Amino acid sequence: MKTLVIALQKDGKLVAPTYEAIEAAKSLGSDLFTAVLAADAGPLASELASRGGGKVLAISSPSLKYFVDDTYARVLSSIISKHKPDLVLCPATFYGKALAARLAAMNGGRMASDVTALTVDGGRIVATRPSHGGSVIARVTAGSGPFVVTLRPKIYPESKSGTGEVVAETIDSSLLSGKTNVTDMKQETGGTLNLAEADVIVSAGRGVRGPDGVPVVEELAKAMGAAFGASRAIVDAGWVQYSHQVGQTGKTVNPKLYVAVGISGAIQHLVGMQTSKTIVAINKDKDAPIFSIASYGIVGDLFELLPALTNKFRAELKH
Repeated sequence: MKTLVIALQKDGKLVAPTYEAIEAAKSLGSDLFTAVLAADAGPLASELASRGGGKVLAISSPSLKYFVDDTYARVLSSIISKHKPDLVLCPATFYGKALAARLAAMNGGRMASDVTALTVDGGRIVATRPSHGGSVIARVTAGSGPFVVTLRPKIYPESKSGTGEVVAETIDSSLLSGKTNVTDMKQETGGTLNLAEADVIVSAGRGVRGPDGVPVVEELAKAMGAAFGASRAIVDAGWVQYSHQVGQTGKTVNPKLYVAVGISGAIQHLVGMQTSKTIVAINKDKDAPIFSIASYGIVGDLFELLPALTNKFRAELKH
């Protein structure tokens, strides 16, 4: 069995979920390939090889500096056609999800998204994924063509070491020209930590009462070194940018610690964070649904509690 892991990079740096995908592939005991696309893929390929990426295919071109759906899909489809993997594994990040659907369609394969476990049963790859808001756990098997899977971040540990070799892969230059071309990319302001990759997340909900209450939660997140998240209610209200939204129509996260501040616990939000390792809920309503899944609960006014917690974390950091 062959597995092709698609390594994703941003601003010339590999994203952490790539190493998680490599670890998942290693757990299957398959013949492992990893493909990395970049303006200069050589250094990234060497890093992947040193962390167990198997045969690392380095694909370099100035046209691959930035992620472009159709260009990346055409290039990777040529790799799939050449190496014929049984499984194509990609992190379930924004880029990964956009790419995987195209690859499955272009190569006549079956797809499973946001997968939480991979196993081999009777020689067939089985992907486990939540469905219907997490109320159903589905097991999807490969069909004809490559089985394209996106892996939920923070499910597998990162591959730290292993064997690998770098192969400079050549591609037809005609694959690099498309309808879309990205000439520049700017970092969005308002936060530096990626929600999908964060180990600690502090999220705000309607309990902040208005846009003026949001900074109180943001300050706690900064003091904890955490990413800042939000419920759909305050994103829809325009208090917080959509990029911070956690939930069914936002980001699905799986951190070690999730702190829900002023979030009642609507199912739409729970779907996106209920697999967090430890959940702390802060809400003045003792009957809020969020407490039913919380590891720890604090009943009280967030405007009284959060400044004290923020000061406590800041004091701890000084020591």
